[in-house]
Amino acid sequence: MAHLDLNQQTLIECRRLAGQIVSKVKPVIDSNSSVSIERSVLRLIGVEGSVKQMGMDYPVSNFIVDQLREDRVLSRGALFWFANAMIKTGSSVEELTEKLANGELRLSQIEKASLSEIKKTAGELCRKALTKLAERREERNSLRKKLGDPMDATFQSKPLVYVIVATGNIFEDAIQGKAAVEAGANAIAVIRSTAQSLLDYVPEGATTEGFGGTYATQENFRIMRKALDEAGEASGRYIRLTNYSSGLCMSEIAAMAAIERLDFLLNDAMYGILFRDINMKRTLIDQNFSRMIIAYSDITIHTGEDNYLTTADAVENGHQVLASQFINERFALEAHMKEEQMGLGHAAEMDPWHPNVLLLEIARAQMTRDIFPKAPIKFMPPTRHKVGDIFFSHLMDAMFNFTGVLTNQGIQLLGMPTEAMHTPLLHDRWMAIKGANYVFSAAQDLGKEITYKKDGVIAKHANKVLDDTLALLRKIERDGLFKAIEEKSFANVSRTPTGGKGLEGVIEKDKEYINPFFELL
Repeated sequence: MAHLDLNQQTLIECRRLAGQIVSKVKPVIDSNSSVSIERSVLRLIGVEGSVKQMGMDYPVSNFIVDQLREDRVLSRGALFWFANAMIKTGSSVEELTEKLANGELRLSQIEKASLSEIKKTAGELCRKALTKLAERREERNSLRKKLGDPMDATFQSKPLVYVIVATGNIFEDAIQGKAAVEAGANAIAVIRSTAQSLLDYVPEGATTEGFGGTYATQENFRIMRKALDEAGEASGRYIRLTNYSSGLCMSEIAAMAAIERLDFLLNDAMYGILFRDINMKRTLIDQNFSRMIIAYSDITIHTGEDNYLTTADAVENGHQVLASQFINERFALEAHMKEEQMGLGHAAEMDPWHPNVLLLEIARAQMTRDIFPKAPIKFMPPTRHKVGDIFFSHLMDAMFNFTGVLTNQGIQLLGMPTEAMHTPLLHDRWMAIKGANYVFSAAQDLGKEITYKKDGVIAKHANKVLDDTLALLRKIERDGLFKAIEEKSFANVSRTPTGGKGLEGVIEKDKEYINPFFELL
C-alpha cells in the first residue's frame, strides 16, 4: 500500500506524551472503583435476575450494590460481602442471589469470615467466571473458522462492510440485520436507545420500544447474536455484532457483551465525558475495567473520535482527533488490549465544498492508517453536512467509500442516502451496501498502484495535523488531562472534574477491597 512520509521522531514523542498523560490519571483509576464496576463483578460471577422496584424490573445486581452503599460498606467491594455470605450461609451464587432478592438476607449484616477465606472464595468465583468467558471466546473463534471470516481477507484489501439497525424493537432489528447480511453486510450495529447511557442500570429482558435505537440489554444481545449466527450460516460467512459499552453502565455492558459473544463494542475513554456529560473520574475508572474484560474476551473496540468533528471544524481540528487516538491507544494498552483490538475512530466530516476536500480527507485517512498499522481503523461516514438531498448524499458516501478502500481502512460504517431525514429504511441500507461493494471492488488495489508526492497537498496536510497534534499533546501533558478537557481541547466541549453525572457512584477502595478480576485479567 502507499504510505505517507511522516516524521517518525514526532510519532515517538506523541506516544511518549500520551503515556505521560495517562500515567498522571492512573492513580485515580487504581485507587477507586464504581457502582458500575461492582455490579459488573456480580454479573460476571452469575448474579442474574431482577426485583420489583419503582414500578419496574430492577436488576438484582443494582439492588445488592445499592444496599451496600446504603450501609456504607461498598468500599470493600461487592465481592467481599458476597463471597463472605456464601461462606457463612453455604449457599451457591444462585441460592444467595434469590435470598438477597427476597429480602431474607442483607450482606452487611452477616457475620464476617476471615479475610483469607473471603479472598480464597472470591478468587474461585472469578476464575470460574473467566473460564466461561474463555469458552465464549473460543466459541466465536471456532465459528469464524467454520464459516469464514471476511475480516481476515478484507483487512489487507478492502474495508469491512458495516451498517446499523435502529428500529427500537429488537425483533425488527433482527429482521433488518438479516436483510442487510443478505445484501452484503459483514457487521451489524444495533444503535442504542437515546439517553440509555445516562441510566445507572441496565434494563431487563427483550425490549420493543426505544428512541432513535434499541435498548442494550443482555436478552437483546442474545436475540441479535442468534439472528446473526443464523444469517452467517445462510450466507457462508461470519457476521459481527456491535453494541455500545459506554455511559454509566460501561463496564456492565462489556461484561454482558462478553457473555453473549459480541464482536465489536463502541468503547471510548472520553466520549461519555464530552458528549453525555458523564463525570470524567467515573468515566476513566469505568473504561479501564471495561477494557480489561474486552481484552480478555478478544472483542474489538470502536473509539469515538469521529464525534469530535460534529462539533469542531473537521479541516482545522484533525489534530484533536489524532491526539485523542494516541491517548485512547495508551488507555487501551494499560488495560492489556492488543493493538489489533483497537478500532480507533475518525470520520469524513469536512465541508464538501472546501477546496481539495477529497485530498484532505485522504490525507487524514492515510495518516491514521500509517500511524496505527495494526489497528482495524473505524472510518465513519459524512453526516454533519448532509441536508436531505439523497442524490448528493449518495455521492458524498461514494467519495467516502473511495477514500476508505484507497487508504485501507479496516471497518467502514456505511453512510445512508437519507441521512438527516429519518432512521434508515431497508432500501436505504440496500443502496448503501450496493454502492460500497461496487467502489470497494472497483478500487480494491488502487492503494498499491499509487504513491504520494512528498511535497504534495496530501503529505503537507498530514504532516501539519501531526505537528499540531504534538503541540496539543505537549500542552495536555503540562496541564493534565482534566484541565485539558475543561479548556475545550477535544471537540470544543468543556467539562469539569466535579461536574457531570455519576460522580456519586465513585467509591474509594478500602485497604481490604477485594476484586480478583483486576489481578486475573
